[in-house]
Amino acid sequence: MQMQRIVYGPLKAAADRSPVGALGDHPFLIVIDGLDECEDKDEVQELIDGMLAFFDENPWIPLRVFITSRVEQHIQSRLNVPGVCFDNLVDHCSDDDITAFLDVLFRDAERRNPVIQAYVREHGEWPTRSEKRKLVEHIGGSFIFASAVFKFVTGSDAANNPTPPMDRLHLALKMNPGLDDLYAQTLARSEHLPCFLDIISTIALLQEPLPTSGIAELLGIHIYEVVNVLVNLQAIIQVPGTDDMPVTLCHTSLRDFLTTQSRSGRFFAHPRHHVRLYLRLMEREFELRRRRPGVLIHPSECTPAVAYSLQYSFKHLFKGTGLFERSESDSAIRLRREALGLYPDSPDLVHALADAMYSRATHAASLVDLEEAIFLYRKALPLRLSPNADRWLSLNNLGTALLVRYRRTGTTTDLEEVISMYREALELLSSPHPDRSTSLNNLGSAILDRYRRTGTMADLEEVISLHREALDLRPSPCPDRSSSLNDLGDGLLDRHRRTGTMDDLEEAISLYREALELQPSPHPDRSASLNNLGNALLDHYRCTETIADLEEAISLHREALDLRPSPHPDRSRSLNNLGNALLDRYQRTETVTDLEEAIYLHHEALELRPSPHPHRALSLSNLSVSLHDMYEETHALPHLQEAIVHAKELLEFHYPIGHKNRITTLNLLTSLLLMHSDATGQEDLAHIAKLKEEANRLSTAASAT
Repeated sequence: MQMQRIVYGPLKAAADRSPVGALGDHPFLIVIDGLDECEDKDEVQELIDGMLAFFDENPWIPLRVFITSRVEQHIQSRLNVPGVCFDNLVDHCSDDDITAFLDVLFRDAERRNPVIQAYVREHGEWPTRSEKRKLVEHIGGSFIFASAVFKFVTGSDAANNPTPPMDRLHLALKMNPGLDDLYAQTLARSEHLPCFLDIISTIALLQEPLPTSGIAELLGIHIYEVVNVLVNLQAIIQVPGTDDMPVTLCHTSLRDFLTTQSRSGRFFAHPRHHVRLYLRLMEREFELRRRRPGVLIHPSECTPAVAYSLQYSFKHLFKGTGLFERSESDSAIRLRREALGLYPDSPDLVHALADAMYSRATHAASLVDLEEAIFLYRKALPLRLSPNADRWLSLNNLGTALLVRYRRTGTTTDLEEVISMYREALELLSSPHPDRSTSLNNLGSAILDRYRRTGTMADLEEVISLHREALDLRPSPCPDRSSSLNDLGDGLLDRHRRTGTMDDLEEAISLYREALELQPSPHPDRSASLNNLGNALLDHYRCTETIADLEEAISLHREALDLRPSPHPDRSRSLNNLGNALLDRYQRTETVTDLEEAIYLHHEALELRPSPHPHRALSLSNLSVSLHDMYEETHALPHLQEAIVHAKELLEFHYPIGHKNRITTLNLLTSLLLMHSDATGQEDLAHIAKLKEEANRLSTAASAT
């Protein structure tokens, strides 16, 4: 709309009133820089669409647009049309441009700074040509680094940093051009101040910038305390002159720095801060709702923190998943229930309470909380009929909750409903919708569950296709890239296990390694990536017998288990996987302590998977095999008897006639019973013969197909 009023409209009006040639001998040029830095991708795409539509309708108007930007996917997808020229400037040397840029900045600094003026009168030119050449070489062609270094050199003041610019220039020459040293040195100026880490963490984790008044409101502190911290950080954070303008980062790499513990160290914005932000947002929002019960609140009527909460609070809830203390989850649910009591018919508040219930359900493995979350999501869905812009979100969240229930109970009707929900959500998010990758990922994960239940190869091929598209939509440094890497790896690993194709296994390992690198501790999803890479390496060991693969798999599964203490809902998975890896090492090295630990782990996993847990059969099978091996090692009859009990449960309750795993279990039980007969002479040989006959018949039928 602004481009239409300011640029397109006036140009069209001028062209309509006079010949086009009267507009000038050469085209007008608009330069747009840093388009990739704009956080609202929808607005970027609208801007580009508006430009393209203008040029299509008015090809004779002498206007050109020059965009200098990293060509992110959401930008390239719009610009990849005839009439747009792409030029990769990666090999362009900008040293002359940087030199000219610094000349202007340092001349201006000399006019303004009496310290520099006094130094130049006494010592001559500053910086010297040699210093300037070294500075340009050190900057390496990055204008953002040049700007940040200049602010660092000239931004000192007597009160907070008495080091003169001449000395700070030498410090700047030692900085990492990746900006990490600059960020650390600049942040150190304010770290002694009250609320420093809370303020910095909030700025790093916000989904959209807030003004200083909004940050203060959110954290429950005074505005001057926020300003006091930020005033020394203006080399890296843009602090507006008024309390109602947003505080923004000079460069998005600062967010990457603050959210990567290995880089930021003591300045790390811990993911648990999402929990605090979510609870504070709830409190601010509820205070306003309590003052105006029954009246729907519009963001334009709210304080900055409440307006932000209405749009983004759920983001902090889900980014804090797994990091809530029980008391914090209880507080969130209480606030959501009280808010819903004030507005009983609000679909947004019904959905918000469902989100809070789902979060506690996943953290505490509570089926009761999960059932209530599903009930609330179902209640909200009819209140968001198409074309409601949030319908896809309701479909997505209901599908996700049902998928969790399916994975706990094995109810196939839940899984089919999940797939239906996810398909409808995906249809509502056609490319290039920014949330399409989320829907692709979710649908792929649900269909993978169905493949693992039915073995339908078409499902597996669709899974891989969906996850490849999702990964393409999440280039680095997209924060969700690790999720797509893991999910595509899962599909490829399953296909390897089905077809034996080593290329699939190698690609899966590569994807899992990249995902793990993107999830350093204490990332809440690190345990899943550890688990996935460990499983893939165990498969690789079984194909190649490379012992290094097995040792790394065991190490990864140990770390994953440490990150999943009871009552973590995925603890049984880690117990099972570490037990399997140790059993493989025992079978390779015959180290009995590995076998003893494997049995201990599988026992604990089985206890965490009571009937009708969908993975109970897996634990029964793994424990039976481990006990079989222990009996052969020790000839202790209790091990053999327990193995027989578990194998019988598998056949009777989990692997009925027609199940793909029935043949393997029949053979296992036959072997166990024969061992028991040899040891005691008490087994029913006719029963053993019957089991063996069924196994042979099923094996023959399988070979025929």
